[in-house]
Amino acid sequence: MILKALKPFYSIHKKDPNDFLVNGLMELLDQYQRLEISLKLTKGRNKKAKEGGYAGGRATFGYMKQQGEKELRIHNGHAEVVKRLFELKQLHKKWSLSKLAEALSDEGYETTQGKAFTKVQVKRILDRESFIKGFTHTDKYKPMANIKQ
Repeated sequence: MILKALKPFYSIHKKDPNDFLVNGLMELLDQYQRLEISLKLTKGRNKKAKEGGYAGGRATFGYMKQQGEKELRIHNGHAEVVKRLFELKQLHKKWSLSKLAEALSDEGYETTQGKAFTKVQVKRILDRESFIKGFTHTDKYKPMANIKQ
């Protein structure tokens, strides 16, 4: 077991080329280690998400995470908004994203923050395949909107 790693004493203020070399190598090793850790964490999160698990961060609109739980659950109030948005999209195929957002607001639907929907939020919901298909890698989550494509 290593209790302590000793660094050789060097100064970046001296004009000794050896100190400059050691400092540069230590900085490169630190950066390499940070990148390596970041890559491993990213791979783990992506693998978990592909398997239908919750990979952390804010839950997507339409889902919620209870404190202490490791899985997402469908948020019933938001699921109603998602279903209605897909219904509107099917009924009015030529409507713009802005028009769909306006229609949701006119019907009294609000975002998580209690604001009117924007075209960007509408696009994110429509682009999310899991709302239509559920998570296909596992049968943990069922689709919110039963839309035939």
